[in-house]
Amino acid sequence: MVSGRDLWQWRAQALATAAAFQIPGMEVDWLLQSLSNLDRLSLRLESFRDWPQVELHISLAELEERWQQRVQQRVPVQYLAGRTSWRDFELRVSPAVLIPRPETEQIIDLAIAAAQESGVSDLTCGHWADLGTGSGAIALGLARAFPKAIIHAVDMSHAALAVAQANADLLGLGDRIRFYQGSWLDPLLPYQGQMSGLIANPPYIPSHLIPTLQPEVACHEPHLALDGGEDGLDCIRSLIQSGSIYLRSGGIWLTEMMAGQAEGVASLLHRQGSYCQIRVCSDLAGFERFALAYRC
Repeated sequence: MVSGRDLWQWRAQALATAAAFQIPGMEVDWLLQSLSNLDRLSLRLESFRDWPQVELHISLAELEERWQQRVQQRVPVQYLAGRTSWRDFELRVSPAVLIPRPETEQIIDLAIAAAQESGVSDLTCGHWADLGTGSGAIALGLARAFPKAIIHAVDMSHAALAVAQANADLLGLGDRIRFYQGSWLDPLLPYQGQMSGLIANPPYIPSHLIPTLQPEVACHEPHLALDGGEDGLDCIRSLIQSGSIYLRSGGIWLTEMMAGQAEGVASLLHRQGSYCQIRVCSDLAGFERFALAYRC
């Protein structure tokens, strides 16, 4: 517990620091909402200033320590809060997983639309995979979208899988998702030729560009989830090749990619020879963000 006035004074100073270091001020309030019983309205109106006590889950000194990590070390606020919002979920996150981005939310809508347009009646009742699941965001989105499907979530990182499993359990979807540690489709060998959909947000950033990213990303998010090799397409090449073996006829192959990679990814899909109805989809900002294809 902390007095409302003490927390109000801390917030005022944190907002001033945020402005000085060009950090969005909303991150201060988001951190407070994550670590206290304050809501958006009480923060906006500053009505908590006169409260005798505010329920703060950590000490004021620890709150300041975390905020200094954000300011001085550029640690993402999501890691400091231990959670983030994605679609209609509240997800746990840690430095073991990539922070789910808002633009990735659209991949679930694309999967739903692709299943509806496929002409295969039982596609939404089959086996779907989230490859490189990280926090489990895409697997959770698929489980919510396709309640009759079996969702398979794969990741190389044991620590990432622990986060994903915790998220699934907290959201009541743990019995709908199977978790595997391994490289891409390797753990799903028994399902060759049976997968209805393969969805991935793989590492796609060229290795040489990673040091140029914002320090929040380059210094704190797992490089295992970022580094796509020399041209950024190493993992996507692998998924295109293995996808042709694991997908059933009419099955959906869908990946996120970096702006500027669309032509290369589409060309790889065409050259592989097992895919049809290949198309590139833009995100809400107009960037060519996703590649979609069906197994012929």
